[in-house]
Amino acid sequence: MTGQAPALSGNQKRKMRSAARLYAVQALFQMEASGQPVQKVIAEFEDHRFGAVYEGDEMAEGDAVLFRKLMADAVNWQAKIDQMTDRGLVAKWPIARIDPTLRALFRAAGAELVEGAAPPRVVISEFVDIAKAFFPDGKESKFVNAVLDHMAREAQPDKF
Repeated sequence: MTGQAPALSGNQKRKMRSAARLYAVQALFQMEASGQPVQKVIAEFEDHRFGAVYEGDEMAEGDAVLFRKLMADAVNWQAKIDQMTDRGLVAKWPIARIDPTLRALFRAAGAELVEGAAPPRVVISEFVDIAKAFFPDGKESKFVNAVLDHMAREAQPDKF
């Protein structure tokens, strides 16, 4: 035995990427609400949320590399992402007027869409699922799907 960690299955990797996306939305929301810098929020999430146990429930272990990349890109490209989001919203609802959770979601998704490593349809599907977790009545998930579709077509027109 070499002491190496066992290889992760494809399903385990997918779950870790999904968790990283969820954590990025939560972390971006926390940054906006608290005014904390990105590095402090990243450290808090990695130290206290990834795989933590709360009231008997274990939090998912997130893909730390993807989480850090989403956070850095969302912060570095925030103006570009917000402009893309604004173009996907109706004229009377600029990003500054929408729910802060949705704003965080659009910034995390926008970071991944601008970066372009994951297929845009995967990114849209993942973030629509996150919207459903935060807003279970379904209205917001349809709204998120429409805005992210617009953003994806702008960020990666060659993929459509």
